[in-house]
Amino acid sequence: MLPPARPLLATALALALAAALPATLTAPHPAQAQPQSPARAPAPPAPRLTHTADDLTLTVPPSRAAPGYRLRMTTGQLSFTTLRSATTVLATAPGDTGALRFRTDGTWQHATRVTDWTWKRGVLTLTADTTAPGATVQARVTPAADRYRLDWQVTGVTPERLGLAYDLASAGHWYGHGEAQTPDGGPATDQPWPLDSGEVVHPAFGPASYYMIDPFWYTSRATGLRVDTGQVMDVSINQDDDGLGRFDIESAEPYRATVFVESTPLDVYRDYVDLVGKPAKSDATYRQYAEPVWNSWAQFYTHVDQAKLLDYAQDLHDHGITGHALQLDDKWESNYGNMTFDPKAYPDPKAMSDTIHDLGFDFGLWVTLWINLDSDQYGYAADHGYLLKDAADPAKPCTVTWWNGTAGIVDLGNPEAKSWYEGRLKTLMNAYGVDGLKFDTRFFDERCAPHEGYRPTDYQRLGAELADEYDLQGVGIRVHWDTAAHRAGFVTRQVDKGTGWNSLRASVTQNLAISTIGYPFVTTDMIGGSSSQPAPTKEVLVRWAQSAALMPLMYASTSPVDTIDPRSGKPVVYDEETAALYRQAIARHERLAPYIWAQVQQTLKTGDPIMRPLFFDFPKDQDAYTIGDEWMLGPAVLAAPQLADAPTRSVHLPPGTWYDVAGKKTVRGGRTLTSYPTPLGTTPVFVKLGAKGSAEALRALR
Repeated sequence: MLPPARPLLATALALALAAALPATLTAPHPAQAQPQSPARAPAPPAPRLTHTADDLTLTVPPSRAAPGYRLRMTTGQLSFTTLRSATTVLATAPGDTGALRFRTDGTWQHATRVTDWTWKRGVLTLTADTTAPGATVQARVTPAADRYRLDWQVTGVTPERLGLAYDLASAGHWYGHGEAQTPDGGPATDQPWPLDSGEVVHPAFGPASYYMIDPFWYTSRATGLRVDTGQVMDVSINQDDDGLGRFDIESAEPYRATVFVESTPLDVYRDYVDLVGKPAKSDATYRQYAEPVWNSWAQFYTHVDQAKLLDYAQDLHDHGITGHALQLDDKWESNYGNMTFDPKAYPDPKAMSDTIHDLGFDFGLWVTLWINLDSDQYGYAADHGYLLKDAADPAKPCTVTWWNGTAGIVDLGNPEAKSWYEGRLKTLMNAYGVDGLKFDTRFFDERCAPHEGYRPTDYQRLGAELADEYDLQGVGIRVHWDTAAHRAGFVTRQVDKGTGWNSLRASVTQNLAISTIGYPFVTTDMIGGSSSQPAPTKEVLVRWAQSAALMPLMYASTSPVDTIDPRSGKPVVYDEETAALYRQAIARHERLAPYIWAQVQQTLKTGDPIMRPLFFDFPKDQDAYTIGDEWMLGPAVLAAPQLADAPTRSVHLPPGTWYDVAGKKTVRGGRTLTSYPTPLGTTPVFVKLGAKGSAEALRALR
C-alpha cells in the first residue's frame, strides 16, 4: 500500500481549523496594537457546503496556489460533478451505470438515493441506498485546496469488487495509466494517445504486473484521479466506444481515491508526484545517457552463444557504432536459475568478457529471480524455504508459468533467501568480470503468498532495493506502484515491441505515458523492436534510431551492420547508408548529452519529466492535446521525427519563436507546418529560442 497522503491530510486539518474560526474578526484599536510579529501566510480559504432538495455542493474558493472548484453531488441518485470556474471538468458516469458501483453475486449494483449526510470538521459524510437489497453505501468527501479525497465502502453485503465510473468526455482527454493493454495489440504495437482516442481493456492492472503501470490518470481539463490501493484493478477506458472510464478494484476493502483539480495538467502531475515522491537520484551515469547500450536479445533472441556475441561486439566496434555496454540477454544459463553458463554455448565466459572489455564495452548479463523446476537450484531453494509460498497452500512453493517454463520465485521478504540469491549473483559477477545486470523479472505474483509481515505491494519496494545495489547499465528495471520505485530513479524500459511502424509509434506514446506517471528517465524498447517478428526494415530501424536520439536514453539491439532474421535464421544485411544514418543518430544524441544531463539534474529538483507532451509546456495550445508523434525534450527541444513510411509529415509548433534545425531558419510558432519534407536523412527538430538550455541545445543540434 502507498503511504497516506500527508500533505492532503495536513491541508484538510488546516481547512477544518479554519472552518471553526469565527466568520468575522475585529481588528485591535491602534492604541492597543501589540508589537508586530513576523508575517504569517494566510490560512487557506475554508470550503463551504450548500444544499437544496436535489443536491449538495462543496465550494472550495481559489487561493494563491490553486484555482478553486465546486463539487456538486446529486441526491436523487448519487453522482459527483466537479466544476472549475462554472465549467464541468470531471463527472461520474450518468444513468444506471452508477458513480459508485460494486459487484455482488456476479451482478453489478450501484449507489442510488442519498438518505443521510453530515458536514463536520471539514468532512462530508454521505449514506446512500443501492440497487442491491439490504446494501448501503457510506462515502466520505474530504476537500482540500487543490484536490479532494473520496473514500467509500459498502455495508450490508460483502462485495467482490468496488468501482468508480466516469464520463470520459466530461474531462476532455485522458492520459496516464502507463503501458496499456488494448484490443489492437497494446502495449506491444498500440498505445492510444490520448487514452480515450482508442480502447483500453486492462483486467489485471495491479502492483505485481510486468507492465509499467500506476493507478493514476489525468485529463486535458486539469483534473486527475489517483486510486490508493494495493489490490488488482480492472481498468477499462472507452471499451467498445462506450465513452466511459471504469476503475474497479478486486476487493471488498474501502475504496480510496484522490481527485485533483488544478489549472494545468502539469500542475496535476506535480500534485501526484508530491504524493508518491520524485527521484532522489538517477541510477544511470552520464556516459549511459550519452551512449547507447547494446543488448543481444533482438539480435539473436535465445539462439545466442559465445561466438555470436563476440562477432556482434566486433562488428559494432569495427564500424564505429559506439556504446557504453554490451549485454548478454536470455539465454546463457545451463538452466534458468542455475546462474551457471551453458558450457557448450559458452566454453570460456571469462575470455568472452575480457574481449568485450577490450573492445571498449562494459559487460552485462540478463538475470531473473525465477528458478525453473528443472534447475539444479530449485530443490535447494525449495528445501530451504527460499521461494514464495503458494497462496492456496502455504505448505508448498508457489509455481508460476512464464515464457521460459515453470518456476518458483525467490522470496525477497525472507532475508536468508535474499542473501543466498545475492551471494550467487556476486560470485557470478566476480568470476566473469560482469559489470552490470539487466533484471528481467517480476518480484511477486498474485498466486503467491507474501512472506510473514509483508504485503504484496512491499515486493515492489524489495525489488527496487535489490536492484539498486547493482549497475543497471541504462536499461533500468520495471518496478512501479510504490513510492520506492518512484524515488529510486531507475531508468524505465518499455515492454517488448514489434518491428513495424505501429510499434515505433507506440514506443513514443508509451514513453509519454510512462514519464507522466512519475518515471521520468525513459527509454524505448530496443531500437527496431524485439518481439520475434521479422527483422525491421532499413527505414524502420533508421527512423527508430533517429527518434530515440531525441529521448533521454538509447537502448539498442538490432545491429545496423547485420542481424539475423528470427524466423528464417538467415542473415539480414543492411547497406552502408543504414550504418551511416545510425551513426549519425548516435552522434546527435551524444552531442545532446550535456543538455540531457542538465534536464536530469532539473528533474531531481522538481520531479518533472524530461520527455513530455507538448501541452505540459503549452497548456493553452488546444491542438497540442491530441498530438502523439511530437514531444518536448526539456524546455528547449521539440522533437518531431518521422514515424511513418512517408516522405513528409505535419509539424505542430506551439506559440513562440523556434529555430528549425533541418531547415536552418527561424520560424514563428502557433501554427502547423504541413508537408514538412522528411527524406531518410532528415529528422525534424526545433529549438525554442529563449527557453532555458536553448543555447546548449542549438550548439548540439546545428
